[in-house]
Amino acid sequence: SDIRLHEVGFIMQASNLVPYLNVLDQLLVVKRMSGKVTAADKASAVKLLEELGLGTKLKSYLEELSGGEKQRTAIARALINDPNVILADEPTASLDTKRAHEVVSLIAHEVRTRHKAAVMVTHDERLLAYCDKVYRMEDGKLSLAKVESIH
Repeated sequence: SDIRLHEVGFIMQASNLVPYLNVLDQLLVVKRMSGKVTAADKASAVKLLEELGLGTKLKSYLEELSGGEKQRTAIARALINDPNVILADEPTASLDTKRAHEVVSLIAHEVRTRHKAAVMVTHDERLLAYCDKVYRMEDGKLSLAKVESIH
């Protein structure tokens, strides 16, 4: 559980956010799992949310957020402990095309900027161009696929 908390960030297809917490507290609850939340933790969470375009939504609750804002909150929560690996399971399943591209572009940008590794599982082939490597699973066999990159 310590490795999951500190080394791996998770982004799920349903954002899996806590319904009664505001956006800032979604991140701070992860810090709270590590122990006491410090002023530096809070400042770091605010900075991360601002970087992801959620600076005006810190005190907003889930019902006040769009689908894209919820996913960006989930991305921020996955990044808050500065994990080495991000695992994303269908992170765009509930989003329209425009928001899906925004979210995957944001994940790709954050992973590159922070020098992290990410593994994304998706059925959404519109998003494959954002990936450095693409593997296909067919009939129980995994193979490397050729996809043109957009970055």
